[in-house]
Amino acid sequence: MTKKEIVKTISEEIGLTQLKTKEIVQKTFDAIVETLVDERRIELRNFGVFEVKKRAARKARNPRTGTKVHVPAKFVVTFKPGKEMEERVRELERQEAEKDARRDAEVAAGNLGQGTGTYGDSG
Repeated sequence: MTKKEIVKTISEEIGLTQLKTKEIVQKTFDAIVETLVDERRIELRNFGVFEVKKRAARKARNPRTGTKVHVPAKFVVTFKPGKEMEERVRELERQEAEKDARRDAEVAAGNLGQGTGTYGDSG
């Protein structure tokens, strides 16, 4: 999903113009970035925590040449999802596992591809 799609969805849900919604969304993103730069951490309840961490310098290897190279220290943004997000993603995993189990059961029963209309068959 892109920022444009987020703006469109929100504007339709709350009845604001896309232009006004885009301004609000952009201000939100700007505030997150500013907070990360100034404070190095922002916690958004029920969403997650963004944090700026310093990665130590390290030795690495150029995969093309095999030559060892020095990678300097740098700052990176990390994200740890909140409980609500974790739970919703876990639910997605459960749904996927159920779908896989049903497909496996169909394969085991010999029904897959036998005109059942499953998985793109015209059946």
